[in-house]
Amino acid sequence: MNFLRGVMGGPSAGPQPSGADTIQKLCDRVASSTLLDDRRDAVRALKALSKKYRLEVGIQAMEHLVHVLQTDRSDSEIIGYALDTLYNVISNDLEEEEQDDSEEENSPKQGDDLGSQFTEIFIKQPENVTLLLTLVEEFDFHVRWPGVKLLTSLLKQQGPQVQQIILVSPMGVSRLMDLLADSREVIRNDGVLLLQQLTKSNAAIQKIVAFENAFERLLDIVTEEGNSDGGIVVEDCLLLLQNLLKNNNSNQNFFKEGSYIQRMKPWFEVGDDNCGWSAQKVTNLHLMLQLVRVLVSPTNPPGATTSCQKAMFHCGLLQQLCTILMATGVPADILTETINTVSEVIRGCQMNQDYFASVNAPSNPPRPAIVVLLMSMVNERQPFVLRCAVLYCFQCFLYKNHKGQGEIVSTLLPSTIDATGSSVSAGQLLCGGLFSTDSLSNWCAAVALAHALQENAALKEQLLRVQLATSIGNPPVSLLQQCTNILSQGSKVQTRVGLLMLLCTWLSNCSIAVTHFLHNPANVPFLTGQIAENLGEEEQLVQGLCALLLGISIYYNDNSLENYRKEKLKQLIEKRIGRENFVEKLGFISKHELYSRAAQKPQPGFSSPEHMMFDHEFTKLVKELEGVISKAIYKSSEEDKKEEEVKKTLEQHDNIVTHYKKVIREQDQELEELKQQVSTLKSQNEQLQVTVTQQVSQIQQHKDQYNLLKVQLGKDTQHHNSHGDTLQMNGIQLEEVSKLREELEDWRNRHEQLQGQLKEKDAVIENLKSLQVEMGTEQSSQLSSSGGMEHSAELQKELELLRTQIQLQAAEISKLQTENQKLQAMNTAIDPALGASSAVASRSSEKEGRLLQELGELQSEVKALSEEKASLQQQLDSSSSTVAILQDEKSKLQQEVAEAKKEQDDLLVLLADQDQKLSALRSKLKDLGMPVEDEDDIESGDQADEDEDGDEEEQD
Repeated sequence: MNFLRGVMGGPSAGPQPSGADTIQKLCDRVASSTLLDDRRDAVRALKALSKKYRLEVGIQAMEHLVHVLQTDRSDSEIIGYALDTLYNVISNDLEEEEQDDSEEENSPKQGDDLGSQFTEIFIKQPENVTLLLTLVEEFDFHVRWPGVKLLTSLLKQQGPQVQQIILVSPMGVSRLMDLLADSREVIRNDGVLLLQQLTKSNAAIQKIVAFENAFERLLDIVTEEGNSDGGIVVEDCLLLLQNLLKNNNSNQNFFKEGSYIQRMKPWFEVGDDNCGWSAQKVTNLHLMLQLVRVLVSPTNPPGATTSCQKAMFHCGLLQQLCTILMATGVPADILTETINTVSEVIRGCQMNQDYFASVNAPSNPPRPAIVVLLMSMVNERQPFVLRCAVLYCFQCFLYKNHKGQGEIVSTLLPSTIDATGSSVSAGQLLCGGLFSTDSLSNWCAAVALAHALQENAALKEQLLRVQLATSIGNPPVSLLQQCTNILSQGSKVQTRVGLLMLLCTWLSNCSIAVTHFLHNPANVPFLTGQIAENLGEEEQLVQGLCALLLGISIYYNDNSLENYRKEKLKQLIEKRIGRENFVEKLGFISKHELYSRAAQKPQPGFSSPEHMMFDHEFTKLVKELEGVISKAIYKSSEEDKKEEEVKKTLEQHDNIVTHYKKVIREQDQELEELKQQVSTLKSQNEQLQVTVTQQVSQIQQHKDQYNLLKVQLGKDTQHHNSHGDTLQMNGIQLEEVSKLREELEDWRNRHEQLQGQLKEKDAVIENLKSLQVEMGTEQSSQLSSSGGMEHSAELQKELELLRTQIQLQAAEISKLQTENQKLQAMNTAIDPALGASSAVASRSSEKEGRLLQELGELQSEVKALSEEKASLQQQLDSSSSTVAILQDEKSKLQQEVAEAKKEQDDLLVLLADQDQKLSALRSKLKDLGMPVEDEDDIESGDQADEDEDGDEEEQD
C-alpha cells in the first residue's frame, strides 16, 4: 500500500520514482497480481496518471487495459476504470482543455496525432471494437457511459475504419441504437453524439439506423425537450437527423412515408412576441429549417422532391413557414434561412407556387408577399444575404410556373398598370430596380425579369409591348430600347452583365424579339465595337456576353430585315472582328471562374456583391448556345439555305408524324371503346343465358307444382258438392282471377321493357358492324374490327337461340291458358248452386229466420261476386288476346307461372278458412237450438223434404 500511496501523491520514504517507472510498476501489478482488489487499485492509479502522462500510459498500459476488459468483466468498477483510462489516452478533448500557454501552438497538432496513433493501435485488432460494443450493452452506468465516450472518441479519430468494423459486427448498429432508449439522460445524450459520428458519410449505416426506428426516437426527444425552445440536446438530435437524411434518397423516402414530415410542423409555431430569442433557439430553428431544405433540395431526385413538397403543403408546414416569413421581430439570419427554405419548398411545385402567390403581408392595405420581398431585394440598405435569398425565392417561384410568369409580366403591360399609383406592382419594382443607381439592384432585377421570360416565347413577345416614360416631354421608349441605351452609356460592369443576360434570355428562341433588337441601327455597331476592342480582364466578360448576344441575333434571325440578314451579319463579323477572334471572345464566358461557381447549384452563393455576375439558369443557356453559335458563324450562305430547308423538311415531317400520331391515338381510343362495348354485350349475354337457364328450371318446377295442385283441387271438388263448398270455390276463384289479371299487367310491362332492351342490343350490333366497316383502311384496325365482328356474330346467334327457346315455350303458355279456361268453366257452375240454395231458404220455417237472414246476406254477396266474375271474365278474354300476342316473350310466362303458384298456395289457405267459417256457423245454429245436419246428410235431407211436399198435395 505504501507503493500506491506514493503513486497517488501521499507521503513516502526514499526518493520519488519517475512517472514512467511508476506506470511500469502499475502495469506489472495489473498483469501479475492475482487479487482483484490489487488489480483494481492499479488500474485506478493508471487512470489518475493518464491525463498527465498520456503518452507513457498509452504505450505501456494499453495492452494490459484491453486484457482487463476481456478477463475482469464480472467487476464493473475495474471495467469502468479501464475504459476511463483508455478514453483519457485516446481522446484529444482533454488535451485541448489542459494545454499550457507555452504549448498553445504545437500541442493541438501533437495531440491530434497522438490520439489518432493510439486509436489505430487499438482498432488494429477488430475484436477490441467488438468487445467495446459488448460492454456498451451493459446497463451498469459505470460501464456503459465510459464505453459510449470511448467509442465516440474512436469514431472521431478513425471514423471510416471503426464504421467498417461496427458494420460487419453482428447486431453492431442495433446495440448502439438502444442508447436512445436509456432512461438516464447523460447516456442518451452521449448516445446521440456517438450516432452522429457513426453516421457521417456512410450510407449503409445511415439506412440501418433509420430502419431501427431512429426517426421516431429522435423526434420524440426533440418534442420532450421543447422543440425549438430546447437546449443543446435538440441541436444534437437535429444534426443526427441531417446526417441520416442528407444525400440519402432511401431514408428521405422512408421519412416521408412514415408521416414524419407532419411532425415537423410544431417546430415552426412561433408566437406573436418574437423579441429576445436566445442563441440556442436561433441555432435550433436554423437547423430545423436546414432539415426541411434537405428533404426538398434541388439536388434530390425530382419525384422525391415533389412528393415531399406536396406533403409539406397538405400538413400545413408551408403555411407555417410563410407565417414566419411575414412575422415581425424575427432575427435576420432566421428570416434569411426561412426565405431560402420557402424557396425550395415551392420550387417547381405548381400547387405550392399558387399558394405562395396568394400569401399577403399583414399590412394596411395588405400587399402580396412577393411584392414585399421584391421591395427588400431592390433596397440597397438591406443585408446582402437577405437580398440574395429574396432573389432565390423569386426564381423558385417562377421555375416551371408559366402562370406565375404571366402574372408578373402582366403587371408591366399598359392595359394592367394601375394609373392611380395607389399600389406598387411587382413589375414596377423590377423596372425601378433595373434602372436604379445601385448596380446590385440592376443585376438582381435583370436576373429576376429574365426568369419571368425563361422558356416562355409568348411572354417574350408580350414584353415587347412595354413602354417606359423616360422624362417629361419626351416620347416613351420600349423596355428593350431602354436596356440597350443603358448598355451604351458605359455603366458599371455588374449592371452591364445583368442587362446582357436579360437581353440574351429575351432574344433566345424568339425571332420577333431579334427583329425588334436589330431594328435599332445603333445596336449592332455597339456590339461589334465592344467585341473588337482589346480591353482589360474586367471587360472580357462583357465582351463575351456581347459576342453571345450578337450570335443569338444571327442564329435566331428570320431574315426579315434586309440590312441585317444572317449573311450580312456574318460578313460584318468577318470584316470588323474576325471569326476566330469572335469565337475566342465567346469562350471567355464559360472559362470564367464565377461562371463555374454559378453553374454548380441554383441558389446564389456569393461571398460578396462584387462576385454576383452569373445566374445558374443563364449558365445552362450559355452551355446550350455556345456550340451552335460557333458553328453558325462558320457556315456559308448555301449551308444556311440547306439547313433552313432541312429544318422546314423536319418541321413538315414532324407535323406529319404528329398528325398520324393523333390519328392513331384516336383510332386506339375508338378500338378501346369498341372492345369495351363488345365485352359489355358479352357479359350481358352471359347473364341473360344464366337467367334463361334458371327461369326454365323454375318454369318446370312450377308446372309440376301446378299439375299437383290441379289434381288435388279436382279431388276436393268431387268431395265437396255442398252449398258451402260451392261458395268457397267461387270466392277462391274470383280472387284467383283478380290476381291473374294483375299478373298479366305486370307481364305486359316487362314484355315492353324486354322489347326495348332487344332493340337496343340490335342497334349496338349494327353500330359495331358499321364502325368495323369504316375502320377497314388500317391494318391494325382491321384485325381488331374482325374480332369485334366475330363477337357480334356470336351475339346474334345467341339471340336467335333465345328467340327459338321463347317460341318453344309459347306452347306451354297455350296449355296454361287452357287450364285457366277450365277454372273459368268451374266458376260458371256456381250459378245453379246459388238457385238451389235460395229455394231451400224459401222453404225454411219462421223458426229458422235468423239462419235465412244470414243465408240471404251470403246470397247477396255471392251475386255481387258473380257480377264481378262476369266483368273479370271479360277482362280475362281481353287478357287472353294479349297473351296470344306476347307468346314470344319467355320472361312474362315465367313470372305468370310463379304468381300462379303463389295463388294456388293462397287457394289452399282460403279453403281452410272457409271450412272454419262453416264450422262456426253450425256451432252457432246448434247453440240456438236449431237442428243442423252434417255435410254428408244435406243431400238426403233435401230429398226427404221433396217427398213430404208430394204427400201433402195428394191429401189436398
